[in-house]
Amino acid sequence: MKIALVLPGGVDRSGEVRVIPVFLALVERLARVHEVHVFALRQEAKPGQWPLLGATVHNIGDGWTRMRALAAIRQEHRRGAFDVVQALFSGAAGQVAVVAARWLHARGVVHIGGGELVSMPRIGYGGRRNWKGRLREACVLRGAHAVTAASMPVVESLLALGIHARRIALGVDLRAWPPLAPRRRGGSVARLIHVASLNRVKDQPTLLHALAKLKRAGIAFQMDIVGVDTLDGQMQALASHLGLDANVHFAGFRTHRELRDMVKAADLLVMSSAHEAGPMVLFEAAIAGVPTVGTAVGHLVEWSPSAALAVPVGDATALASGIERLLANEDLRLHMAGIAQHRAIIEDADYTARAFETLYLEVLGPLPAATG
Repeated sequence: MKIALVLPGGVDRSGEVRVIPVFLALVERLARVHEVHVFALRQEAKPGQWPLLGATVHNIGDGWTRMRALAAIRQEHRRGAFDVVQALFSGAAGQVAVVAARWLHARGVVHIGGGELVSMPRIGYGGRRNWKGRLREACVLRGAHAVTAASMPVVESLLALGIHARRIALGVDLRAWPPLAPRRRGGSVARLIHVASLNRVKDQPTLLHALAKLKRAGIAFQMDIVGVDTLDGQMQALASHLGLDANVHFAGFRTHRELRDMVKAADLLVMSSAHEAGPMVLFEAAIAGVPTVGTAVGHLVEWSPSAALAVPVGDATALASGIERLLANEDLRLHMAGIAQHRAIIEDADYTARAFETLYLEVLGPLPAATG
């Protein structure tokens, strides 16, 4: 097959920074047996092209991005027809993929991997928070030949909109992130990690208030918060206000290689998001033998209570209680880590690529009968 993948970004030419590892894993696996062209809407400000993991990346760049992406896909289609045009995330990428597929008589597939279906106007988040967004997503989802989503809560949200979707989790590359057996805690100070950009939808205030409750309860811990700060120091100021300077380290951006070392040193991953389709880091932590406590979103809903511990969104008291529960019961923590790892290994990057390939063949339909 000849496949076009339309992405917002995450495919930097370095393969190290400004990348989304699950995107790279999927691109590499598809490119082993298919001709893959990746159309990155805004990886870099200026248009460009580079090879990556057996595929060709076409960076569209700033300015009339959708129209120029359509033109770039059409130009490559003239060199050899695309069979499938797939968007990973809807929004602008979904618009481009569906329009291009219809225009070129290819099959259009859209994967919902973020906040495309939600409306959170209080924090300015979600693809459906105004009429333009709702209209765009309706057109994209109904114009696609197939729709997929990362987790069952998102599949159910799509069904409520009258869209039937298939669940395909975005799995971890086990070569880049090899499994580690769950390990007993090595000391009296709990090692916690939170991996997410500092932004409103990740709801770090709930996380920090939960940590403050743990400290008041006399629990010894160190928390690494890993992610780009988009809030201009507000979370660091809140941590100081809550008396957490000695307990919380804001690590900023880390490469995937650096992140792995930090995750495998942790006892628990803690997530506080108001919304997630995944999160992908839940799988990565599980592969590293680390269980997760977090809010009831995405995969956490699917995995709780056997493979993760989910608490209500925005509830700092419940989040603190969940962390304390697993830190106080080492057998439970290790048992949960083992189940989580098993689930993450089953749905690794190879599984993801096979699932998408199967879907592509289904939407392309049966081969014509032989004649003669």
